[in-house]
Amino acid sequence: MKRLPARPLSLLVLIALTIVGMILNETGQLESLKGLTLRLTTPLQVRLATLTSGLSDLTQAAQDLRELRQRNEELEAENARLTIENVRLAEDRAENERLRALLNFTQVNPDYDYKGAEVRARVIGRDPSNFQCYLIVNVGSEQGIAHRMPVVTDRGLVGRISEVGPNWSKVLLIIDPSSLVNALIQTTRATGLVRGQIGGDLLMDMIPQKDTVNKGDIVLTSGMGSNFPKGLVIGQVVEVHQRDIEMFQRAIVRPTVDFDHLEDVLIITNFQPLSVETPEPAATAEP
Repeated sequence: MKRLPARPLSLLVLIALTIVGMILNETGQLESLKGLTLRLTTPLQVRLATLTSGLSDLTQAAQDLRELRQRNEELEAENARLTIENVRLAEDRAENERLRALLNFTQVNPDYDYKGAEVRARVIGRDPSNFQCYLIVNVGSEQGIAHRMPVVTDRGLVGRISEVGPNWSKVLLIIDPSSLVNALIQTTRATGLVRGQIGGDLLMDMIPQKDTVNKGDIVLTSGMGSNFPKGLVIGQVVEVHQRDIEMFQRAIVRPTVDFDHLEDVLIITNFQPLSVETPEPAATAEP
């Protein structure tokens, strides 16, 4: 049996459905068929609507998640920026406090001219013949710095210039064993020599037996020998060693300068020290 082509068959089916629809409409049964069709398709439509709503919610949730991730990345970047800014502000505040303290020192001590400098390196080294303790600062001969100029902070005496380059200088610290400073006790005016000690403390030697030295006394530069200006704070007495059989007494002095955390210093540029070094004191027995 020969089969009809698909296209004429579809056309016949469409014509038949049209005729059936016209008949049902004429007999009033089309509305009933519509109601039945609606009842049959309503659950499917509800399911489709629910599925569509769920897909829409899922799409919205995915979009919200992307937006939240982007916002989180933006907040993290802003937090990192604010953290860096806070660090910078804290450093600026600390620097301002240090510089303000140095400025106050120059105002309280107006007799000298000063050159500010930044500490670029702190060097503590040992070789077979010498223990060295010094700083490198960022000013030199081009900025008017010269050998033996005193170096200070608002907390007291740091040392003196021992070597000068074009844009750098080496500062021999008073805690170096080769350093000697003529000193006096602020209260009793007892005099002596302060020398550096390995470990960071200072030894005040050659104090006359007749003079009184007490724990807690403040030690200042005496100005004798003209190697340092008079009245600069050196440190505070923490121990006193006195024996009647010796000609002199000694004191352990703790520096007021924190040599481990120096960042800015002042160099006194108009003080002219003598070129003659302070003589070494005679050796005495250890207490």
